[in-house]
Amino acid sequence: MVWNVVSDSSCDLRMSAFQESPVRFEIVPLRIQVGEREFIDNDELIVPDMLEAMSAEKAAASTACPSPAAFAKAFEAGDCTVCFTISANLSGTYNAAMLAREMVLEEHPEKKICIIDSKATAGAMVLLIHRAVALMQNSGPEDYDDICDQLRVYQAALRTCFTLENFDNLIKNGRMRPLVGNLLHTLGIHVIADATPQGTIHVADKARGEVKTCRAIAALMGNSKDCTGARVVISHCENLPGALQLKKTILDMLPVKSVDIISCRGLTSFYAMEKGLIIGY
Repeated sequence: MVWNVVSDSSCDLRMSAFQESPVRFEIVPLRIQVGEREFIDNDELIVPDMLEAMSAEKAAASTACPSPAAFAKAFEAGDCTVCFTISANLSGTYNAAMLAREMVLEEHPEKKICIIDSKATAGAMVLLIHRAVALMQNSGPEDYDDICDQLRVYQAALRTCFTLENFDNLIKNGRMRPLVGNLLHTLGIHVIADATPQGTIHVADKARGEVKTCRAIAALMGNSKDCTGARVVISHCENLPGALQLKKTILDMLPVKSVDIISCRGLTSFYAMEKGLIIGY
């Protein structure tokens, strides 16, 4: 019996994350279109090359979700599958995964496939994946429904926030006026936003300078939920020093259990842009 965890590439993990685990893990990549160039968000993608192309391209870049066929192939590899996707309010990935589920179950009605909308991205998905793998180890097929229920409860308790320092993508996509974006960048002002329970984005605060930004993020985290014993994952877009500073601030200000740092893959780099930070907790 094969336990199977599937995620789209916005989770920021790599395919090698669970090589030693008895649970199978697969990432289905999204695609980023920059002018005439297409970047596939797999483990071979070189993020700085993509960011350089986005900076040089005058037109807005775009993303494309995986096809249902790509998800179906991943689902067919397991007997009991749990799949996590980026927020359905940000991408069509969840719908593609649901279509793939129907396709696979028509051919293989004995398989079990659960699709969970993370209503987030990046670190929150990492936490969900780690929890799923932990629950699946040493479990049998009779535990499947209970595991899915536990993961849905866990998803509802997770939170996501992020900070942006580069606004070029927002400007090119018409979501921010050039004057506003250039002014924020010139003044060193960071936008701090969080994800709503519905998976949409809400601008929560602004802060000037790295130290104030880190403290504002930690304060937002503490106000959004009881962080006692929480696990935190910081995804950074080419900004390890900023991630380390934020980790220190979170550990100083909040009673969390741990803070892990990972690099953004292509899709989250598309949203966060250079020096952006995404926090799941």
